[in-house]
Amino acid sequence: MKKFLIYIALTIFATNVSAQSKQEKLIRGILEVQTNAWNNGNIEEFMNGYWKSDSLMFIGKSGVTYGWQNTLNHYKKSYPDTATMGHLTFNILEVKRLSAIYYNVVGKWSLQRSIGNLSGHYTLLWRKVKSGWVIVQDHSS
Repeated sequence: MKKFLIYIALTIFATNVSAQSKQEKLIRGILEVQTNAWNNGNIEEFMNGYWKSDSLMFIGKSGVTYGWQNTLNHYKKSYPDTATMGHLTFNILEVKRLSAIYYNVVGKWSLQRSIGNLSGHYTLLWRKVKSGWVIVQDHSS
């Protein structure tokens, strides 16, 4: 009986780890799609990784911006052309499962640009919604 209970516990643990790994891969995949969109000069496609909601929160050097459309407008104002957008790279430092529907991602970002490079760090709060994983809060500095 004891061996059976250990077997059940290990099976549940392995299933949970496998599901967690799958969710992390999905999130990393979205970040890769965002990076490619940015590097192709497509801010609208980049924004597909964000929650299309008025409750989206973006926190940057200018303060807090609420809403998907306001965040898109902010990006377009701050990065009006491909020269200012540069070449984006993300270096993910940590992906942490908070619950079945929330993940936290911490990393570094950098823009290689002919007009001067930029870099900083980010914290992304991801939420699983009907359509899949989306960023619901982004704090980039």
